[in-house]
Amino acid sequence: MSTQIDERVEKTRQLLDDLGFDDERSNERSALVLLALLHMTPTTPWSEATSPMLGTRAIMDWIAEHYEKEYKPNTRETVRRFTLHQFVDASLVELNPDKPDRPVNSPKTVYQVHPRALEVIRAWGTSAAPGLLKAYMADVPSLRQQYAAAREMNRIPVTLPDGKPLTLSPGGQNVLIKEMVEDFCSYYTPGGQVLYVGDADEKWAVFEESQLAGLGVTVDHHGKMPDLVVYLPGKNWLVLLEAASTHGPVDAKRHGELKKLFAGSTAGLVYVSCFPSRAEMRKYLAEIAWETEVWCADNPTHLIHFNGERFLGPYDE
Repeated sequence: MSTQIDERVEKTRQLLDDLGFDDERSNERSALVLLALLHMTPTTPWSEATSPMLGTRAIMDWIAEHYEKEYKPNTRETVRRFTLHQFVDASLVELNPDKPDRPVNSPKTVYQVHPRALEVIRAWGTSAAPGLLKAYMADVPSLRQQYAAAREMNRIPVTLPDGKPLTLSPGGQNVLIKEMVEDFCSYYTPGGQVLYVGDADEKWAVFEESQLAGLGVTVDHHGKMPDLVVYLPGKNWLVLLEAASTHGPVDAKRHGELKKLFAGSTAGLVYVSCFPSRAEMRKYLAEIAWETEVWCADNPTHLIHFNGERFLGPYDE
């Protein structure tokens, strides 16, 4: 890096430290991410900082162009999880200010420096900076509460079969997962126990690890779980449901993955692909694995069985 780049990064790390961030959130990566979000080159005056809405890819491209630091595509998740998420939690950065209910895993997700934080940053190095920083830091707890409340309002309310409430992050396939929990379970797994519900935001929205272990299932936290797992005690079945609106149905490859993931199960396995509509299902007809079931939310009282000798039941291996 050039001297100008080194100096700008070091000053930005100092700024993050003064804003209350720990070592991890005030390291070089975090400083570069903030500079990209401010659209500041190594020579841009602090007073000219701006706050465009940028996605993770655009942030990484800005860093590469102006700070000679190339982040490989597979590090995008690191930037998102270990810098941007913390910036959002601290109310330094807003998530999707243009569309707060945008799904968290949407490719259109954007980040923007909070207006109050931008005011402090633009004054950085001037006599006005200490007073603005003190006022901003005093307001940060209330800002966090405001934005946490706003995010909570956009979450999707779900009622589990046992009546317990749950919320999922907004949009995306979670709209379909809500229908799977409330409608599919009502019609096809009465008395069933929900042992797992996935969420793009939290991944483990419901995770009854001990109950799964009691059925011989040791969950690999790095494995891709189905979106919904329901246990039927009376039949000793584990019903594995995939929300196919985003990632597709239980095809032959996914069938093999799930079979391996639940290989130790003492309960019979039932595989179900769930779609928001029959129109959506038709796009995937050629891919759906045999000996599985299909459910469409727009016709909740009907199931489609893909061959085999049983209808909604496990097969002996």
